[in-house]
Amino acid sequence: MTALFDTLADYLRYPFVQHALIVGVLISLCSSILGVTLVLKRFSFIGDGLSHVAFGAMAIAAVAGVTNEMLIVLPVTIICAILLLCTGQNARLKGDASIAMLSVSALAIGYLLMNLFPNSGSVSGDVCTTLFGATSILTLTKTDVWLCVTLSIIVILVFVLLYNKIFAITFDESFAKTTGTRVGIYNLILAAIIAVIIVLAMNLVGSLLISALVIFPALSAMRVCRNFKSVTICSACLSVCCSSLGILISILASTPVGSTIVAVDIAAFAVFSLVGRCRSGR
Repeated sequence: MTALFDTLADYLRYPFVQHALIVGVLISLCSSILGVTLVLKRFSFIGDGLSHVAFGAMAIAAVAGVTNEMLIVLPVTIICAILLLCTGQNARLKGDASIAMLSVSALAIGYLLMNLFPNSGSVSGDVCTTLFGATSILTLTKTDVWLCVTLSIIVILVFVLLYNKIFAITFDESFAKTTGTRVGIYNLILAAIIAVIIVLAMNLVGSLLISALVIFPALSAMRVCRNFKSVTICSACLSVCCSSLGILISILASTPVGSTIVAVDIAAFAVFSLVGRCRSGR
């Protein structure tokens, strides 16, 4: 056990490990605090749909030869998030149907472009990294870290400043409208913030695993907590712990970062479910 801690201490001296921990903690924190709202509003799968959109946008950026993919990926994902929200309120095209259509279309078009223009990069390598996250934490650069820090601070500040409005539209949009709250605007802000988180998380856990960061901490916290604030705080703390533990395990066991973090989240959900059952039974 001592040798294990010594090995871990040696790894923590490296900047790339510190970068991975910083990015992992910030992404998990942002995902968890907004995940509670998305789960309660039954928008859980919007993260999955937007992650596929981000994959398609990344493929377009690769084909176009754009060096900074964020210039294309971030605006496209935000626009699609707003479109998903608007079409989800359309009686002729429900939210789940629009999410399914957009996610499948973006995923198919993105992979098609990568095969039609293989000179843009390694098709198999790009697809695996984008869908399942980076297989190595060495891929995170200083630019990625600073971008993540900046955008995460913006997301957290927006959530704190608009906490009361987010709480209102989460539980009763009709009542919020009667009190003069601009529900549509706050929903658009929420969609844009989720799009930012999706783009940030792609390098760490991949587009197919992003929904796990949004859903699992929130559902785990709901097993033991009973009000919105306590669920949000518990979800944030749990997500940060699971993300940090997953990154450290991936370093020691040489496993993919994203898959390891999700595996830890699943284990935490099982534990919290057991605790919740014990409390209910007692």
